[in-house]
Amino acid sequence: MRSLSEKIREKAREFGIHRVGFAPAVELSIERGKLAEWLARGNHGEMRWMEREPEKRTDPRILFPPAKTVISAAVNYFTPHQHEGPGKISRYAWGDDYHDVVKGKLTALLDWIKHEVPAEGKVCVDTAPIMDKAWAVRGGLGWIGKHSNLITREVGSWVFLGEILIDLELEYETEPVADHCGTCTKCIEACPTDAITEPYVVDSRKCISYATIELRDEELPPQIAENLNGWLYGCDICQDVCPWNRFEMPSEEEAFEPRNGETALDPTRIAAMEHEEYIVRFRRSAIKRAKLPGLKRNAAAVGGNREG
Repeated sequence: MRSLSEKIREKAREFGIHRVGFAPAVELSIERGKLAEWLARGNHGEMRWMEREPEKRTDPRILFPPAKTVISAAVNYFTPHQHEGPGKISRYAWGDDYHDVVKGKLTALLDWIKHEVPAEGKVCVDTAPIMDKAWAVRGGLGWIGKHSNLITREVGSWVFLGEILIDLELEYETEPVADHCGTCTKCIEACPTDAITEPYVVDSRKCISYATIELRDEELPPQIAENLNGWLYGCDICQDVCPWNRFEMPSEEEAFEPRNGETALDPTRIAAMEHEEYIVRFRRSAIKRAKLPGLKRNAAAVGGNREG
C-alpha cells in the first residue's frame, strides 16, 4: 500500500508541482547563523524587512505552532522563449504573478491532503517570513548554487519555491542532494557587476535584480546603470550561463507564458506610461513590485545605455 507521502508526491505532480520534499519542522539553527552573518555584512541593502523577526524566519513552528512537517515544493516556470531587448524582463516575471499561481497549486494540494486525512496546515509562498531555499534543500529538492539560487538535477534552476506547514509527520528525506557545482564559476564570471562576491554569496547592493526591483532610489547606482546590458526588470544572467540549465524543460503551466508575447518592455513606452495604464498592464503581474517610478527610472537608464 502506498504511503501518504507517496500519494502527496503523485497528487502534487497532478497539480503541476514539479517536486515536493518533506522535512521535520524544526529550527534552522545553522541557516540562522549564516543569515545573521549575511545581514551583518549589509548584503541585503535596503531590504530592511529581512532583519525583522529572525526567530520567525528560521522556525516554522512560530509561523504555524502545530507544524510537524515542512512540505517544500518546486514549480518549474521555464518557457522556451528568448529575451528581447533592450528593456528585458527577468524570466520569472513574464507571465502571471507566481505568488498567485503557486499559492493556488499548494492550496489545492493542502485541500486534497485534508480530504484524505485529518490535518491542518498553512501555505507559504515567498511573502511569508520563511527560508524557502533552506527548506527546499532540507526537503531534498536540490542544492543552492554558487549564484545562491536553488538548482534541481531535473530541470535546473528555473523553479519557484513554496511550502506547506502541516501538523502531520511524514516520511522525511534522509540524504540531502549533494552540491554539484564542482569547480564551475560561470555564474561568478558572467555577473557584470560582480554581485556574487564569493561562491554562494550575493551582495544585493551590486545586483541588477535587486536594483531594478527592490531599490527605491530616484537613480540607479552608477555601477548598475553602466552595466544593465538591456535589463529593465530583474536579471537572468547567472542562471542563463549555469550548465545545469541545459536540463531546462518547458513548464506545462500556461500562466507562465509571456503576457502579450512580451519578454521585454519598450523603454520609451514605459517612460511615457501613465498610472492608469500601469495599473491595467501589470495587474496580477510580479512586475508591479518595482512600481511605476521604479520602472521609469530603469527605462531611463536602459535608454541611456543600449548595450545588450
